[in-house]
Order: sequence, then C-alpha cells, then structure tokens
Amino acid sequence: MTVKVAIVGSGNIGTDLMIKIMRRTEGPLEMAAMVGVDPQSDGLARAKRLGVEITSDGLEGLRRMPLYKDIAMVFDATSAGAHKKHAAILEADGKWAIDLTPAAIGPYVVPAVNMASVAGVGNVNMVTCGGQATIPMVAALSRVAPVSYAEIVASIASRSAGPGTRANIDEFTETTSRAIESVGGARRGKAIIILNPAEPPLVMRDTVYGLVHSQDIDAMRRSVDSMVGEVQSYVPGYRLKQDVQFEPVSAEQLGSLSIPDELHHVPAMKVTIFLEVEGAAHYLPAYAGNLDIMTAAALRTAEKLAVIREGAAA
Repeated sequence: MTVKVAIVGSGNIGTDLMIKIMRRTEGPLEMAAMVGVDPQSDGLARAKRLGVEITSDGLEGLRRMPLYKDIAMVFDATSAGAHKKHAAILEADGKWAIDLTPAAIGPYVVPAVNMASVAGVGNVNMVTCGGQATIPMVAALSRVAPVSYAEIVASIASRSAGPGTRANIDEFTETTSRAIESVGGARRGKAIIILNPAEPPLVMRDTVYGLVHSQDIDAMRRSVDSMVGEVQSYVPGYRLKQDVQFEPVSAEQLGSLSIPDELHHVPAMKVTIFLEVEGAAHYLPAYAGNLDIMTAAALRTAEKLAVIREGAAA
C-alpha cells in the first residue's frame, strides 16, 4: 500500500523531489499533486506531462482538489515565511508535513542521525542543505567523545542558490547552528554559508571543524567513515574530499577557549573534515549538490515515516 503525497512549491527543489519520488517505482510514496503559484512554472508543466494533478493556486488550491482528502503527506518546498502559514493549516487538516524550508516549526531531522526520534511527529524540518551535509559528521564525532564546539562552512555554487535560498540566509545560519547542537550533539555550533560565483559552477563543498575531547584518532576516523556510508545510502554523491585531519590542542590552548568548565582539562583534538556533495542530476545540474541533498534527505525521511505510518495502521 502506498502513501499519497503532494508537493507545495513547483520551483527547482519541488520539481527535483517530484522526479525522485516518481523514479522510485517500488517506493512507498505515490506522487498525487504538484502545487505552485506561477501557472507558467516549469515544475507545473513537467508535472502535468507526467500525469500528476496540478494547481497554481497554492495550498488553498490543493485543499479544493477532490484528491486532497486522500493525501497523507505534504512536502513544503516554498519559503520559511510561507511554511509558517502552511503548517497550521496542514496540522488542522491532519496532514503530515515535511518542511524543506528553514522555518523550523517542527523538530529537525537528519535521516542518518535521528530518524527514530521523529517517528510520531506530524511536522518535521529538514534543517538546511549545509545542515544535511555536515551534521552527520558532527554526530559521528560526538558519538565517540564530547564535542565542545563545531563550526561548519558550506560553499555552494551561486547559480544553485535561488530566490528562496537568498531570502533565507539569516534563517540558514540560525537553523543550522541550532541543529548542529540539538542533532549533531555539539555543545556549541556555528554555521557559515558561501555563495561561490565561480564559472563553471563548482560542486558543493563543506568543511566541518570540531573541537573533540578525545585522542582516539582511530575511533573518530571509523565513526566518520561509517557515517559517510550511511549518508551515501541515500545521497550517492556524498563523499570525503580528503582524509580527516587531526591536530592536538594543548592544555594552554584549551584554557583560553570558551568551553564548558568540565572539559577544560580533558585532552582534545581539532578535527577537520572536508566534504563534497555532487548531485544526482535527476532535474538539477550535478553541481547543485546543495539542493540534491535536501530532496534526497526529504525523500528518505518521508519513506521512513510512510512505512511507520502504514505499520501503525495495519
């Protein structure tokens, strides 16, 4: 039995997500409707050609469609501001919401890290592209030893940053920083995004810096490698760009840092992880790994939730 889904937002992310869902012919999701506000959008045109029901009247247009009653799950690929309005409506209508905006109304979910904790939640947030790429690495370190500080730098091709991304830069940094702590397990987190104007466009690159209170390099390396494999199971283009770097931190250096008192005398390493995320090019260009990892993570999350939902209904 399949779960019928709709996508609100017919831009690049929504269209790529639609194509991913429809390519998974054996998956638990059934693409039912594509929703936009621009009647001329390529996403709506493609959906129509693929036999998907469409509306250019936004969420209210979807709610007027007879098939709405059968839709169990709605992906929101609009903007943080729009999702704040959509969330209350979808909750009142009894729909599960997968939020691909930085609105962060529901709990953060990173499929490789914390799927089990959001199994019964009606609205989940996919954090940000930078968060989906880097938080698994922070979590990989924090499951080995305390991480008193983690900082991530996400560099994406300027061409892959659409109006929604550019309008939500502040939300990106705030949402990602909070998720580095609440999902990744760092005591304190910081996020930076760079829009790289290089031509030809560069593939998404991410750097993770962690202050990890352990000297067990082998354990940290094994944990990182294992987590990379987990993310690759739904984002094949996710990979380490080079070996993980380890740099001992002296007691004097630790004493000058703003970290929890109980960790000031615990030996630490500065760990640096370099990542690259190449997109699957289902709809978006391969360099747009930042968008691909969001849609791939949303799809993995929805599939897991659909299986849970059907199991509970059986």
